[in-house]
Amino acid sequence: MIITIKNRSDLPIYEQIKEQIREQILNGSVSEDEQLPSIRTLARDLKISVITTTRAYNDLMDEGFIISVAGKGYFAAPRNNDLLHERLLYEMEQGFERAVGNGRNAGLTDDEILDAMKRYMEG
Repeated sequence: MIITIKNRSDLPIYEQIKEQIREQILNGSVSEDEQLPSIRTLARDLKISVITTTRAYNDLMDEGFIISVAGKGYFAAPRNNDLLHERLLYEMEQGFERAVGNGRNAGLTDDEILDAMKRYMEG
């Protein structure tokens, strides 16, 4: 797992960590049930506060991307996780909302927006 902190980013450090771990889980770089670094190890490696890594891991657990196993550590959640499924569905709907809003602001009809979506999905 590779995490890069950008000091000039507008995102807080815990958000940067959370987004990068989430992306690596979703794209398969971190596989299902793969163990993540401990909170302390990650904090040490990134030279940041344990509080910051704890916040990122807690948020990822709340969103269903990782699970905690007592005495063993943190792991990427199984892909069939209902909470993860709901979170991804929510994010997809948020993306649709933004896309439709942008399309309407550009003066497109609903049919033109749907055509654009179909072209995007086809590659």
